[in-house]
Amino acid sequence: MIKSELIELLASKQSYLDHHDVEAVVTVIINKIIDTLASGECIEIRGFGTFSLRYRPTRVSRNPKTGEAVSVEQKHFVHFKPGTELKQRVDKSSKQYPGSRDW
Repeated sequence: MIKSELIELLASKQSYLDHHDVEAVVTVIINKIIDTLASGECIEIRGFGTFSLRYRPTRVSRNPKTGEAVSVEQKHFVHFKPGTELKQRVDKSSKQYPGSRDW
């Protein structure tokens, strides 16, 4: 699902809200998540999961095409840990799809 599909779904389920209002709310929520992570804080949404930052130090890697050593700079990246309810619901629904991969 992409952002525009989420907005359409929410707008259709909340008929008393204008499409532009729903779009504004979704945008505000996403921007707040981004701002919070950018400031180094964690975000916990009960039943869904936790977003946090992880640190990856500078390291030497290899260019797979040439085999040449390449220095990769340090960086922070977003880590998501799903909540128990999300894991249970995904596990329950994935059993309905026989072609789904079992990681």
